[in-house]
Amino acid sequence: MTRRSSLRRRGGHGGEPPKRLRHWLGLSLSLCLSLALCACGGQGAGQLTVAGSTTVLPIAEIAAEKFEDETGIHVLVSGLGSSAGIEAVANGTADIATSSRGLTEEESRQGLETYPVAHDGIAVIVNDANPVSNITLDELRAIYAGRLESWAELGGDDIPILVVNRDEASGTREAFRSIVMRGEPFDRTAAVLPGTGQVRDVVSRTPGAIGYISIGFVENEFTTSTVKTLEVDGIEATEANLASGAYPLSRDLFFFTKGPAEGDALEFIDFVRSSAMDETIRDAGYVPVSEGATGEGSGAEGATGDAAAATADAPIGQGGGDGHA
Repeated sequence: MTRRSSLRRRGGHGGEPPKRLRHWLGLSLSLCLSLALCACGGQGAGQLTVAGSTTVLPIAEIAAEKFEDETGIHVLVSGLGSSAGIEAVANGTADIATSSRGLTEEESRQGLETYPVAHDGIAVIVNDANPVSNITLDELRAIYAGRLESWAELGGDDIPILVVNRDEASGTREAFRSIVMRGEPFDRTAAVLPGTGQVRDVVSRTPGAIGYISIGFVENEFTTSTVKTLEVDGIEATEANLASGAYPLSRDLFFFTKGPAEGDALEFIDFVRSSAMDETIRDAGYVPVSEGATGEGSGAEGATGDAAAATADAPIGQGGGDGHA
């Protein structure tokens, strides 16, 4: 058996326990939003705060600019992770949470309203030099559980598999856990990174690495580095396969509000879900909610747990940025 690289961390999850991490992120988000509000000259009326997933960040930021141009309502957008955004809305720090996963059972008891805004998929990425082109869900689960340790076991080179995971505040991690792991725990020795961009960067520079990111971030306009996506169960991660429901790692992206949205918040959500944003959502690498099949865990009534939804046709788009997707 080949030895694992020092990229893997020995012992622990590589981060704080979930409750402490979410609490810390919530406090950080509160501070960031408070400082931003002060810097805006005390604008109270006509301002919205939107916080959460950086997977949704490209959509939310562009929508905020367009919405302000049309309505004069300022939208403050930040990204500290899906869990932090949901917590911020639940405790009143933000008006709208953005999330790359559905609500947990605990979160669903906090009176949050669900609004799907786009369809997305999770791409499994490896270094460009890796000759492996396909992986099964069972093999992927075995890798992330620590039971497969060499690429030779998958028909590749005889080098260690360097597992790159996301931190516990990540909605993408939670969706991957639900869809792929099926109750089996993650390998505690895996490298744990806090952002989509960091996962992509490490995989692009490390021959034996494997990671997972939103499909919208596979092609990144902000860097010259590239990564290779693996087929999963023989199915390529294309928008056509997402739309048909064929690609296994698919989900919805969400907005959440405390109770039914109203006033400026409702107007902004309706704007994001309207045809005015369809081109922007496609350019970000996702598919508008008006298109594509809807899978398990998506929709206003089915967003508890992981949102596994599907998504339309053409090559995957591009995204950018870091943070807790």
